[in-house]
Amino acid sequence: MTTTRPGWRFTGTTQDYLRGSWWAARELTDHRSGQPGSFLGLATFTSEGAHPHTGLAANAMLAYHERGELCFGRHRGPASRSLLYRPRPDGTAEVLFADGRPFYLLDLRSGCWEAEHPCGADHYLVTVRVLGADSLTEHWRARGPEKDYSMTTTLTRIGGVA
Repeated sequence: MTTTRPGWRFTGTTQDYLRGSWWAARELTDHRSGQPGSFLGLATFTSEGAHPHTGLAANAMLAYHERGELCFGRHRGPASRSLLYRPRPDGTAEVLFADGRPFYLLDLRSGCWEAEHPCGADHYLVTVRVLGADSLTEHWRARGPEKDYSMTTTLTRIGGVA
């Protein structure tokens, strides 16, 4: 299920909006333990060359990389993740795991988007809200036999509109 809600509108593609460098601030809550956590770091969306798992040509995808520090309970240390954003002709983007497996569909053009991702018996729901030209939030809620957590990430563009 994916839905669009009215909000701030961007006149371009989802990839056009995302391209560039962003500060990433994330708050996490493990609902089983009550344990809070946070992540602070840098996130970049850059044009990706030909990808070995998808076969798409150079500049056809955006590569997302984030690096920073994760604090969760007594743990404090480096953390990173990578995703791929494959453009679709309608201006949306298919979000893929770094190895090319499908994750979810994203459409930022209306300013708000929801998508679901099943993972075994667990279920993930993401709501993405564009707050303006230089900021967006991504809220995840994961529930199931293996997971029960909430995670909200705020991305703030570095240096203003690209």
